[in-house]
Amino acid sequence: MDAFFASVEQRDAPELRGRPVAVGHGAARGVVAAASYEARAFGVRSALPSVTAIRRCPDLIFVPPRFEVYRAVSRQIHDIFADYTDLIQPLSLDEAYLDVTDNKRGIETAWATARAIRRRIRDETGLTASAGISYNKFLAKLASDHRKPNGQFAVTPDMGADWVAGLPIERFHGVGPVTAAKMKRLGIHTGADLRDRSTAFLAANFGSAADWYHRIARGQDDRPVNPHRNRKSSGSETTFSRDLTDPAAIEAELIGQVDEVWDWCVARETWGRTVTVKVRYADFQQVTRSRTTPAPVRRREQLHDTARALITTLYPLKRGLRLVGVTVSNFGEGEGDDAPSLFD
Repeated sequence: MDAFFASVEQRDAPELRGRPVAVGHGAARGVVAAASYEARAFGVRSALPSVTAIRRCPDLIFVPPRFEVYRAVSRQIHDIFADYTDLIQPLSLDEAYLDVTDNKRGIETAWATARAIRRRIRDETGLTASAGISYNKFLAKLASDHRKPNGQFAVTPDMGADWVAGLPIERFHGVGPVTAAKMKRLGIHTGADLRDRSTAFLAANFGSAADWYHRIARGQDDRPVNPHRNRKSSGSETTFSRDLTDPAAIEAELIGQVDEVWDWCVARETWGRTVTVKVRYADFQQVTRSRTTPAPVRRREQLHDTARALITTLYPLKRGLRLVGVTVSNFGEGEGDDAPSLFD
């Protein structure tokens, strides 16, 4: 979807159309959750602090998020997908992989299928979507950004490897800013540069990711579209209106987030073994602490105790905290229900 959250807000409030819109809160500690294309023209993007966004775009309009609306629209879109294929792998509320090899609707080409899906999304939701069409997930993902907004682009088998070779390394899905900077220090600026490096060189510099980089530099990706891919984690975090230094206040905030995560776990009967606490200090330094239990955490009190134990490893605080969060991951049965938990 194109600027999904912001586009929903512009659709539902005509006075916002054509204007720079940020979904989020404009308070001093606010963060941009999504930005319209008009706002992006000023360098406003998601995860940008609100004060920075306002400096870049003084006319920026902040709209509080309405996640229940975004989820409802997302369900509409996935219902459309389901008319064309049963192989749908959601990545988020506004993005998914579709495998249309089986050609459920008997449409002549994948290109025509993507066009039909985009037309229905526009007709039924009033929103625009962009599509990437290719013979594997990596290339389809890259192609989906190539004609945004409201467009589509295909990477065919005879052009895949050469097309990848010409891309800047920061365009590669799975190569984040830190890795891209490291690659550039090593003289890797394009897909062609990455392709020219040996697997031994990549392993020495990027460890276990070496094989993945070797393959995608050649346009290779054998991962199937997996409609049953399980969610890997559930988390909650809060940015405070003022820096917190009092342990009691910090732990009260943390426990509130733990309860949100616990409610998610209970609703889905999904239990995790790894608990992670994240903090961000006043100077934006971020630190995480994790603990993995032998068996899944199945009691709220156990999750409370684990989170508290992790946050106390950071005391005494060197500076105030502007953010605290907690995540549960590593879902599954571990060693079984009879295995002793961390606090037994």
